[in-house]
Amino acid sequence: MARAATKRDERYIYADYLRWPDDERWELIDGVAYNMIPAPTRLHQEVSRELLRQFANHLLGKRCQVYDAPFDVRLPAPGESDTAASTVVQPDLVVVCDHAKLDEQGCKGAPDLVVEILSPATAAKDLKEKFVLYERVGVVEYWIVHPVEKAVTIYRRDPEGLYGRPSVYTAGDRIPVAFLPELEIDLATVFIEPGTEEAV
Repeated sequence: MARAATKRDERYIYADYLRWPDDERWELIDGVAYNMIPAPTRLHQEVSRELLRQFANHLLGKRCQVYDAPFDVRLPAPGESDTAASTVVQPDLVVVCDHAKLDEQGCKGAPDLVVEILSPATAAKDLKEKFVLYERVGVVEYWIVHPVEKAVTIYRRDPEGLYGRPSVYTAGDRIPVAFLPELEIDLATVFIEPGTEEAV
């Protein structure tokens, strides 16, 4: 039963994941299952919505596509079949430019960009396990959003395929997207209280 999946000595694959209840959100990282609870906070949702809006507006009619959670990203290791994949995650936002990676189940393979919005329940996983995972599988840009601190830490792949020293942006900055040279994300509207004119 899926509720036992919080035990780190148990291992699961995508075929197991597909049998778990639709009203529960889970992720698998190297076979370890993580329950996606509690639900995102209001602040988390507001930040996610504004980031999605800016990406979606820019990408309308373009090759790259943006998706928000829940959206399965399967990351099978070399030699793993799709159903035997031991890693499937649900990032807050992803941008995928290779349409061959997209299917009815979501995305199979590394997105070009992943955004994770930190919360107390997920921060450790996003900063540790997911950092290692996204670097390993070749995610070009990994954005870690700190909604309370109103900051975004961005890791970009270097020529050796590793994440170098991060860039940090704060409220009021504009973030250039390296592989989308015409796009800059305006944090002035990401970190703002709805219905007000001032950033919070």
